[in-house]
Parts: sequence; C-alpha cells; structure tokens
Amino acid sequence: MNLDRLFRLAAALAAVAAAAVACVIAAAFAVYALARIWLGPAGGAAVTAAVFAGIAVGVAWLATRKAAPEEAQEEVPVVERLLQMAKERPLMAAGAAAAVVTLIVRNPAVLSAILSAVIAGNAAKPDAK
Repeated sequence: MNLDRLFRLAAALAAVAAAAVACVIAAAFAVYALARIWLGPAGGAAVTAAVFAGIAVGVAWLATRKAAPEEAQEEVPVVERLLQMAKERPLMAAGAAAAVVTLIVRNPAVLSAILSAVIAGNAAKPDAK
C-alpha cells in the first residue's frame, strides 16, 4: 500500500469519526432539549446522561459477549459441504469455479496433481462390505 492511499484512508476514517461524533452530540442535545421541557435543566442533563450510559452499556455488552459454543456435528463429506455452500452462496461458488478453471487452464499440472490425490485417496479407503 503506497503512502498516498494510506493518507486517503486515514482522512476517510477521520471524516467518518468526526461525523459519528457530530451525530452523537446532536442526539444528546435533542434528548436534553426534550427532557428539559418537563424536568428542567438538571433533570434534562440527568436523563441525557442516563440514556447515553445505557447505550454505552448496550454497545459494550454486544462487543464483549461470547458466542454460543457450536454443538458437535456429524461428519459431512467434503463434496456435500461444498455443494451446500454453493447452494447458499451461488455467486461466490461461480467465482470460485472461475478461479479454479483459470488455474487449471494456466497450469495443467495442478489438474494432474488433484486427480492423482483423488485416486490415491480412493485407493486408501477400505471397502465397506
């Protein structure tokens, strides 16, 4: 990444951060102005602080919660998993297929390596009779 792109990225991040700060300040002022009507200046400030403290707690909880552990799943063959992922994300599957075809066309040795690995893998499996 060259220095010019790095500076542009830093400027974009600074602009987004400044816009976010401005939005938070405007929202805080709106909450204060609304609460001040019924509760006065001190009550409006207290309500504003409570609202934004609640938002901060919610964001912190979302950022720090742990993901639920996955239950043990049965072994699914690789081909079935690939077909399932292709059904879920067809555009990504089409891109991957195009990349594989391009790789094989540009380097046929890859195709022979894949075929020899598949054949060797099938030969190593015991017959299930």
